[in-house]
Amino acid sequence: MPIIKTLFFLILIPGPLLIWAPYKIALLNPGGQFYPGPFRYAALLPWLGGTVILLWSCWEFTFRGRGTPAPIDPPKVMVAEGLYRFVRNPMYLGALLILLGDVLWFQSLRLLIYAAALTAAFHLFVVFYEEPVLRRKFGSSYEDYCRRVPRWIPRLRPL
Repeated sequence: MPIIKTLFFLILIPGPLLIWAPYKIALLNPGGQFYPGPFRYAALLPWLGGTVILLWSCWEFTFRGRGTPAPIDPPKVMVAEGLYRFVRNPMYLGALLILLGDVLWFQSLRLLIYAAALTAAFHLFVVFYEEPVLRRKFGSSYEDYCRRVPRWIPRLRPL
């Protein structure tokens, strides 16, 4: 059942934020375009990397954490393995990589502003909602994890 809930989450949250909204912003509301030329195809790298990171993170939450990425059905077990050994928020980083790919592909300044706003929203959500909830739920083990693993910039060596 958690896998179905995770798929539902992916369709309802990242889908609109990373596919539908960028399309609407860049193509249906044109303006403020820039022209990187052949660098447009560099979008394939962050799209691929971000998608792998996002799906891998969801997999970890679903199977190791025995829950979903959705705040209404979070993991029952703290996940500090897989990509979570390198950085505390790989799911958000994967989403931001996908958005970087969108910016490169659609060549839209408006989309760049959207990506910056979403980055700020992710940060505020993590700092003011997720981290306090995780501190209450997992206590000292989460505190120790926070001391050893960075929030946004992945460490080169795993935890």
